[in-house]
Amino acid sequence: MIPPLTDVLSTARVVALPLHTRFRGVDVREAVLFEGPQGWAEFAPFTEYDDAEASAWLAAALADAWEPRPAPVRDVVRVNATVPAVAAGRVGAVLARFEGCRTAKVKVAEPGQTLADDIARVRAVREAMGPEGRIRVDANGGWNVDEAERAIHALAVYDLEYAEQPCPRVEDLAELRQRIRYMGIPVAADESVRKAADPLAVARAGAADLLVVKAAPLGGIRRALGIVAEAGLPVVVSSALDTAVGLSQGAALAAALPELDHDCGLGTASLFADDVAEARPRDGAVGIGRVIPDPAALSRLAAPAERRDWWIDRLTRCHGLLAAGDDRA
Repeated sequence: MIPPLTDVLSTARVVALPLHTRFRGVDVREAVLFEGPQGWAEFAPFTEYDDAEASAWLAAALADAWEPRPAPVRDVVRVNATVPAVAAGRVGAVLARFEGCRTAKVKVAEPGQTLADDIARVRAVREAMGPEGRIRVDANGGWNVDEAERAIHALAVYDLEYAEQPCPRVEDLAELRQRIRYMGIPVAADESVRKAADPLAVARAGAADLLVVKAAPLGGIRRALGIVAEAGLPVVVSSALDTAVGLSQGAALAAALPELDHDCGLGTASLFADDVAEARPRDGAVGIGRVIPDPAALSRLAAPAERRDWWIDRLTRCHGLLAAGDDRA
């Protein structure tokens, strides 16, 4: 059942977290945090998402705050460093914020940049991490099939663990996967899972070797676990540039998976210059416990009044959509 809106809003706090480096087109990440019977949760769909898509994120947050989390099967989750589309000369400073991480995810295919920029960035990561470090690249669907094949061929010399969402469409991923099979570089699907009407379509199409799953856009931990079980593919649990509160939901999902063979993208607290609680990786891993925001941080990071109103209005609309669906059920 959907809890009453008044219960959600009674503890709601809208925060604005500054980033060290511009990431995903933003310098500040905004989120709504609220507390339910089980603890604090986060509602933070990206601002360009419509209410229908954002409602899944609210469903996940309500479930996390009002329902117990699944039992964990591991105590910590190993995580990767995340390298934004920075100049090669800044790579070392970025990696230094991810203590003990043995894997790095490198953003590529950034609008306005070139393949030469991507190659320089990945080369700098390989030089910094040495031959034993793992490198995965994430294009966020920024290439067509031909561009992706060319780019992955050029980057293969740096020993890629996998290429994440190189193309936007499932059929393109399937074609690319066949084209690059000889390179031995797996294809991972992210947007083709979390933004799809059918998150299992990419698995059924044989278009990916592994899935990147995020608890919030998939409607919560238990729904994500069901998708993973049905897909039958290896997974990486990742964040959506979450606050410490949102990261704890992702960590709980990763902790509950029966199998977890890859480092997860849950170390992104290191991208923030400030946060509502400490959540940066230590020794390359994060804990799985619930996070309680620091009251001083909630005050220090409070969003301006007009942004608070914008987020509360958005939460209210999404709550209405969920409540209407719950009534129909």
